[in-house]
Amino acid sequence: MRFDVVSLVPDAFTPLLGLGVIGRAFAAGIAKVHTHNPRDHATDRYRKVDDVPYGGGAGMVLKPEPVYAAFETIPVLPRRRVLLMSPQGQPLHQRDLRRWATEHDQLVLLCGHYEGFDERIRPLADEEVSLGDFVLTGGELPALVVISGVVRLLPGTVGSPDCLEAESHSGLLLEHPHYTRPAEFRGMAVPEVLRSGDHGAIARWRLEQQVARTRERRADLLALWQAQQET
Repeated sequence: MRFDVVSLVPDAFTPLLGLGVIGRAFAAGIAKVHTHNPRDHATDRYRKVDDVPYGGGAGMVLKPEPVYAAFETIPVLPRRRVLLMSPQGQPLHQRDLRRWATEHDQLVLLCGHYEGFDERIRPLADEEVSLGDFVLTGGELPALVVISGVVRLLPGTVGSPDCLEAESHSGLLLEHPHYTRPAEFRGMAVPEVLRSGDHGAIARWRLEQQVARTRERRADLLALWQAQQET
């Protein structure tokens, strides 16, 4: 998978290269990140990439010319998807990460800054992506989240693919609790069923825990799951 990031802060993506299993995936060539700084394509001697908004108002707006110039230097792979990091975008879901990981070989991530994008930058994107109903200082953190979330789904990144199938948001139910040694820690004991060796009982307990945890934390997901069980 090739990631191309258009960002005024390309150094923000360097830590990914040493980040646990994600870093090992980059070292193994499973994924590669290329950064493209619009400032390198500014045409004036001050390397200006922003300007005041037409119509007045606070803040500065990212100019279209350097963004387009940076974007147009990026090679085009056959299965490419362009994502604009924006608080106005669609909320990010696990299904999006899985779709991009399986259907595309290249993701181009456009990161904004300042007050926002010049509106004429938006047509470059196939999708606009948001982490939630809040605003950050730039699109770099959302882009990092997308890259991390996609890379971990690529074949070869995680040792056991089964780990990706039973986790929260791989389906509608949240994941069940996990325990490891010791069997008791500061008065908190591992549930007896998990030490019983009865795999049928363990499976039933885990499903019960998934339902209970989803009911407590995400009633909306539980309602969808219950509706799915009835069909």
